[in-house]
Amino acid sequence: MNQKVHNKLVNFIWSIADDCLRDVYVRGKYRDVILPMVVLRRLDALLEPTKDAVLEELRFQKEELNSTDIDEMDMGLKDASGYVFYNTSKWTLQRLFDTATNSSQMLESNFSEYLNGFSKNVQEIIQKFKLKSQIKHMADKDVLLDVLEKFTSSYINLTDKQAVDPDGKKLPPLTNLGMGYVFEELIRKFNEDNNE
Repeated sequence: MNQKVHNKLVNFIWSIADDCLRDVYVRGKYRDVILPMVVLRRLDALLEPTKDAVLEELRFQKEELNSTDIDEMDMGLKDASGYVFYNTSKWTLQRLFDTATNSSQMLESNFSEYLNGFSKNVQEIIQKFKLKSQIKHMADKDVLLDVLEKFTSSYINLTDKQAVDPDGKKLPPLTNLGMGYVFEELIRKFNEDNNE
């Protein structure tokens, strides 16, 4: 990933905090939302292409194999997703945004369903970040939809595939190493901003 693309991505994500979280969080707490949302969007973007396959595998195991234990289904769901993690809810972040109404309670409910659909290994990450309480707080303060809109923007690419923005500009893929650099830079900026 070249430096210009890296900086553009970091600056876009950094701007989400000022655009959406001002007056909702104290400046030093922005990272409590932005960092887990970056991780969540990355996982979500990786899983989007195989969402239907995962849902079909879930249906097959429940209806054809009469399986009810998610632990028993784990290997098949991982195979369907193509990763060591998966999400069995009908939601993606993009679907959450696209179907959102003016009801922040409905969005919070759907978002919770989405988070609960992740595999156990991702559930641990969600728990460590205290993401469910952050989602509730943002919904209560009526900024969850704004944050979701920013993270699903077609002007940034957190996927491992090349994309094109609405203006026709190519957005290079973000490798795992590139994602690590983005995350590291965001942590550095938050620490610097908080004089830590």
